[in-house]
Amino acid sequence: MQAVHSLSPSQLSEFLLNVATARPVFIWGPPGIGKSALVEAFARSVGLPCVSLLGSQLAPEDLMGVPQIVEGVSRFCPPAMIARREPYCLFLDELNACSQDVQKAFYSLIHDRRVGEYLLPEGSIVVGAGNRAQDSAIVKPMSSALMNRMVHVHLKVSASEWMVWAASHGIHPMVLEYVQQRPDHLWSAPPKHEEPFSTPRAWHMLSDALHAFGAEPPVAMVEALAHGCLTPQHAAQFKAFGKLAADRHRLEAIFKGDARWPHAPEDRDVLYFLAQAFRARLLKMLPADKSGSSGDLQALVHRSKGMLKDLAQISLEMAQVVVAEDGGQTLPAWYMIEVVRDLPRLVERQAKVD
Repeated sequence: MQAVHSLSPSQLSEFLLNVATARPVFIWGPPGIGKSALVEAFARSVGLPCVSLLGSQLAPEDLMGVPQIVEGVSRFCPPAMIARREPYCLFLDELNACSQDVQKAFYSLIHDRRVGEYLLPEGSIVVGAGNRAQDSAIVKPMSSALMNRMVHVHLKVSASEWMVWAASHGIHPMVLEYVQQRPDHLWSAPPKHEEPFSTPRAWHMLSDALHAFGAEPPVAMVEALAHGCLTPQHAAQFKAFGKLAADRHRLEAIFKGDARWPHAPEDRDVLYFLAQAFRARLLKMLPADKSGSSGDLQALVHRSKGMLKDLAQISLEMAQVVVAEDGGQTLPAWYMIEVVRDLPRLVERQAKVD
């Protein structure tokens, strides 16, 4: 299913507060971005207990119940988890991972809030969630009848909102500082083959594991943990970030002229991390349009070009990392024109590589 419009976690919370109380909602999104936690928080916010059913582990009888003879007549008795007397939020997680038979069993539950003769208590809410086909997760085609019984919405990752959440939930300082410098590493698309990949859930796992090692986890353990939780490229850069434990603010110091780019061969991974962080800083701070630029912007442009020149003298490849297109993101055109004018060697080499 292709996303037409995606909402951040805070926007989705508002969406649920206004829509889920009136109609069942289905949340689409890749693994590990917080769909389940968001639904549980929503249920708490409206004062309802949250009952979760995992679609990938359900059989039709888990919903319909088993028949019993009552006064000579057979009746289906739904399970106690569903058949409650007080209103609640029914969360159907991984709904599109269940079989077609289970999907059919959900029809009346989602549309009519009924299972056999049992009706969900007045005020109950039904919310579903699932991954998309492109996420390399276990999903099955959702029937058109089931699709048409819910309001569909897509959830996207928001690094700024995750940072606010992380700061108040005990996330390891090393993880906080890294994601603050590289917000683009909070999430990466699921790989096509078996390997860890970065998600808010993966960073949370890494944080918990780092906490388990105490105040100063050994470098070898940091590397092992990072490669066990994150996208390989992100893990390599997190390892380099860990080596900067004694000087976490080196990039800021380089900007101010109080430090230089590391140039020792053994610090190549650190240099690569700093080059990537430098690029991320420029993408964030440089406006798309230079018109009406302030003195602060002019100072930033002048200093950044000096830093690029110094970096190119150490490693032309690393300097090219800063200015090259990556993931569809490019530095502003006006800035690149100035780089072409003032640092032609850097751009000429990049042009030959392209």
